[in-house]
Amino acid sequence: MTDTTDNLHVMNRAALTKRLVAGLTKREAVVGGIGNSNWDLWGADRTRAENFYMLGSMGLAAPIAMGVALAQPARRVIALEGDGSLLMQLGCLSTIAAQAVKNLTVVIWDNGIYQITGGQGTPAAAARTDMVAIARASGIASAAWAADEAEFDVLVARALSTDGPHVIGVKIDNEPGRNQTDRDPIRFRESFMRAMAQPV
Repeated sequence: MTDTTDNLHVMNRAALTKRLVAGLTKREAVVGGIGNSNWDLWGADRTRAENFYMLGSMGLAAPIAMGVALAQPARRVIALEGDGSLLMQLGCLSTIAAQAVKNLTVVIWDNGIYQITGGQGTPAAAARTDMVAIARASGIASAAWAADEAEFDVLVARALSTDGPHVIGVKIDNEPGRNQTDRDPIRFRESFMRAMAQPV
């Protein structure tokens, strides 16, 4: 596992989202953050009822996923969140650590920009802020950068089989999402609620 951002392979968010979703076999919940994070989740498997597509609320993927994880401790829950979105709710990392949410994993897609609003650089990118180091300093011991695709798979497997909380940082390219999620929040809410009512 990688502790710093030095020499990280830049990966593709959509491809990794497909890899992650394809490996889920136990009705794990996945919360996609706004924009590209949920567009890629939609593109990976739009028929999967355990996917929740957050629309229009920047920075809330990790807090929503934490709520699901606390309510359903037997279910593994994964938040897919961009670095710009996480900056909006950075305090959630301390809350996740304080609550010791064992079944929660936060994947941070880090390209250093606010991609869906025009590609403006984030303050964290300008300051060379290490999002995984922030997670670790917030009290999340299991926080690491994925050096490449193979290590991403290893970190996901660990997160799905051991107590967390876990944070996985991934340096990604700037390829835009190619699958716009349907703008139907009521359908998403109801489908997700029905899925969460099913046993793991």
